[in-house]
Amino acid sequence: MGKIDTLIGKTAHLRGDLTFSGALHLEGRISGNVRAEPSAGSTLSLSECGCIEGAVDAVNVILDGVVTGPIRARGRLVLGPAARIYGDVHYGIIEMTPGAEILGRLVRLNATDPGAAGTAAKVEVRLSEAF
Repeated sequence: MGKIDTLIGKTAHLRGDLTFSGALHLEGRISGNVRAEPSAGSTLSLSECGCIEGAVDAVNVILDGVVTGPIRARGRLVLGPAARIYGDVHYGIIEMTPGAEILGRLVRLNATDPGAAGTAAKVEVRLSEAF
């Protein structure tokens, strides 16, 4: 990921919406929406012990924790083995590691218009180590 502009530690619990720019790394908990300023390089990374209860909107999302709410990753969404998403996912590009789980709709965003909606499919995705 490179440079981290903002770090929220694992003992922190933020109640309310958060808007950030640059790169945010979350190890704690946020009860509220997390949104990146519309800059070209915004990245949210959520560690295995991190949790967001609310909507997520960023260009790039690297997820290894739990999100209960919809995710909009206009660029790249990377799901690690401990990633759990309970909500719809709108993505430009998605990468999933075995063990990741999504319970919601997957919607591929139009590559020529990052704000446009694509086609939706309601799915439950679980990648297991059996592959």
